[in-house]
Amino acid sequence: MYAEVAMDPSRSPSGAIPDRGAAERVLIVDDQPDNLSLLHDALDEAGYMVLVATDGQGAIERARQARPDIVLLDAMMPGLDGFEVARRLKSDAATAAIPIVFMTALTDTEHVVAAYQAGGVDYVTKPIRPREVLARIAAHTRSARLQDQARQALDAFGHATMVVRPTDGRLVWQTPLARDLLREHFGCEGSAAPVPLVDWVRREAVRPAGDLRMPMLSARGGQRLTLELHRASDDEAGDDEWLIVGSVSDDALAIETLSRTLRLTVREAEVLLWVSRGKTNRDIGDILAASPRTVTKHMEHILDKLGVETRTAAAAIALAKLR
Repeated sequence: MYAEVAMDPSRSPSGAIPDRGAAERVLIVDDQPDNLSLLHDALDEAGYMVLVATDGQGAIERARQARPDIVLLDAMMPGLDGFEVARRLKSDAATAAIPIVFMTALTDTEHVVAAYQAGGVDYVTKPIRPREVLARIAAHTRSARLQDQARQALDAFGHATMVVRPTDGRLVWQTPLARDLLREHFGCEGSAAPVPLVDWVRREAVRPAGDLRMPMLSARGGQRLTLELHRASDDEAGDDEWLIVGSVSDDALAIETLSRTLRLTVREAEVLLWVSRGKTNRDIGDILAASPRTVTKHMEHILDKLGVETRTAAAAIALAKLR
C-alpha cells in the first residue's frame, strides 16, 4: 500500500519552504507506523513532498508512478524486503537513477555490504534521527540533481554516455540517449549491460597504461555507433567502473550509393563499406551482429558481382564510387 501527503508550507520551522524550486519528492518505505510518522513530520516541515509506501511491492509501484527524487527504504520488511526492492528499482531504467538510502537496525558488515550491492548510496541506522536523515537527503538529492544535469548536457551535445562495471556486467548509470542506442543496437534495457559490450570493456580495460584502447563499433540500419572507453576515475586502483562515450554517424547514403551503383543488396553494400574501411570478416561480423561465415558468403557474392578476385580490388571500386 502507499499514500501521498502534500506538504503544508506553514509547517516549516522558518515559516517558508527552503528555496530550491519545486518541492523535492521523498518516498518513505517502512512497515512501521511510528517510523513513518516521525519521518513524515520531519520531512514535511523541511518542505519536502512526502510519499509513503508500507510494503515492497507498493514501493516499486509508487516509485515508477511518481519518480521520487530519493527513496528512504527500510531494509527488513515482510514479503519483499528492502534489498530486493532496491535491486528491482535499479534494474528498471525508469527508476535506476533514483538514489536509495537504506534504513536499518542491522549494522553488521554483511548487511551494510548487501545494502550497497543492492544499489543503495547510503544507510542510516535505527532508531531514526531526523536531523541526520535530512542532512543525508539534502546531500544525495543535490548529487543526483547534478548528475542528471550532466547527463542531459551530454545528450544535448550528442554524446551518449554510460558507466559500466565489468566485474558484474552492470550499467551503473546511463544517459537517456545511451539507453535508446543500447536498445536499438543491442536490444538491451535495464541495468544489465549487453554481453558484447561487457566483453569489449573487459578486453580493452586490461591494456597497459598508455596503450591505445580500441573503440567498439556497431552498425544498424545505416546508423554507425562508435563507443570509446575511458576509466571512470583518475585513480587507477579505484573502483572497477569504466566510462563509455558513444557517438553516432550516418552511413545510410554511402550504403545506398554502393547498393544502387554496384547492384548489391543492402547487406552486401554494408559489408563492402566496412571492407573499404579495412575491417576483417570477423570485425565486420561483430559490427553487423553476424557470423564471420555469413560475412564470408556475402563477400563471395560481392566479388562475383564486381567481377574481381580480391578484397583489395573490391575496396578500391567502393572507394571510387563513394568519392
